[in-house]
Amino acid sequence: MHLVLLSGGSGKRLWPLSNDARSKQFLKVLQNENGQQESMVQRVWRQLTRHDLADKAIIATSKSQVDMIHNQIRMDVPIVTEPSRRDTFPAIALSAVYLYSIQGVELNEIVGMLPVDPYVEDGFFKRVKDLETTLLASNAELALMGVTPTFPSSKYGYIVPANEYNDGYVTVDSFKEKPDEATAQTLIKKNALWNCGVFAFKLGYIIDLLLEKGLPIQYDELLNQYSSMAKKSFDFEVVEKAKEIVALPYEGCWKDLGTWNTLTEEMATNLTGKGIMSEGVENTHIINELDIPITVLGINNAVIAASPDGILVTDKEKSPKVKEYVGDFDGRPMYEERRWGWYRVLEHTKYSESNEVLTKRIGIIAGKNLSYQVHYKRSEVWTIIKGQGVFALDGQLRHVREGDVIQIPLAAKHALKATTDMEIIEVQTGSELVDEDIFRFEMDWEKVFRELEIN
Repeated sequence: MHLVLLSGGSGKRLWPLSNDARSKQFLKVLQNENGQQESMVQRVWRQLTRHDLADKAIIATSKSQVDMIHNQIRMDVPIVTEPSRRDTFPAIALSAVYLYSIQGVELNEIVGMLPVDPYVEDGFFKRVKDLETTLLASNAELALMGVTPTFPSSKYGYIVPANEYNDGYVTVDSFKEKPDEATAQTLIKKNALWNCGVFAFKLGYIIDLLLEKGLPIQYDELLNQYSSMAKKSFDFEVVEKAKEIVALPYEGCWKDLGTWNTLTEEMATNLTGKGIMSEGVENTHIINELDIPITVLGINNAVIAASPDGILVTDKEKSPKVKEYVGDFDGRPMYEERRWGWYRVLEHTKYSESNEVLTKRIGIIAGKNLSYQVHYKRSEVWTIIKGQGVFALDGQLRHVREGDVIQIPLAAKHALKATTDMEIIEVQTGSELVDEDIFRFEMDWEKVFRELEIN
């Protein structure tokens, strides 16, 4: 079975640590078996690898998350990149066409879809494997996996069965999206399952559907038409119109760690980063990415989260509402992880004379490199504060190290490879400091190295 992991979302419910570039699945606030910090996507990929599912898995995501995925998992993981966000049906269609026309997957092979960030035990992935045999045995168009509810929740959608279990699965009668608790209690008595967003189909089922809609089934052609596709969910466009759907129950642990109150339940420590809590404080978490301490005295059942994007102080029960208050914040992300490392914005000032100054602290992992690039709206000054590497400027290479100050004029081609872990203070000055003012000539350092010469 082939798997597609859907990675999306802006993560506003976990503001200020999450933003458009770093959604909730990339926050390193969980702990693995070795006591190391890891993100939700790293945890899921580790579980997939353990169950021999990673080799046939791809990730569908937006352009803003590609570098983060490469940074946290590995560079060679296959990624289907949406040119723009168009909801789940276009994303799944693009993934199916990638499997068909790029990877050469046969039309009768089974494809499973799941979110990239479920918090589950290993038995969940054993059940994912059962989707293939269930779909083939039932001859259904879609096979879903549902979680056996442990309480009447109004936060989840429900899969309502039409009959009793037969060979371990049920035929689906209907769906109920986020009912009130009283309705949820009634649904549970009917053996309804929580909809965890996991399902499977034969690849040919989606390819035929695309042909019926007059959409191309070649990857490059669908990419070119992607921006014109309607923003429709897979549930609306496919699931609600399917004639035969079956569901497979999963009875183990499953959580959606999409809010601070649920995420902190699974964190190994109450204090992440610099901070102090007074004695007697109960069920309060500090998550601090800043280099200044946070002190909490006598405040119980709270979350205090701080990052370069902002500071949140909230009662845990009220924390799911944070999205309502920060939804209009549209400033640039102040922290991002990239394929080569990370950067943190230290200061961004816009002057009345239409000039801007942006200061960043940049970390580059040993062996990684910044692309050979040019900017037409800004100049840069780099001060190397840690490590050493090889710097390229307008066709020339030279070795650089801690203490060096590098001037990069407007329209100068430049790149950098770290031979050891490096940190740089970068000061940008120009008329418009935006990511769009980056024109890349080459990403592969070996190709840059072959074309240039070291002084």
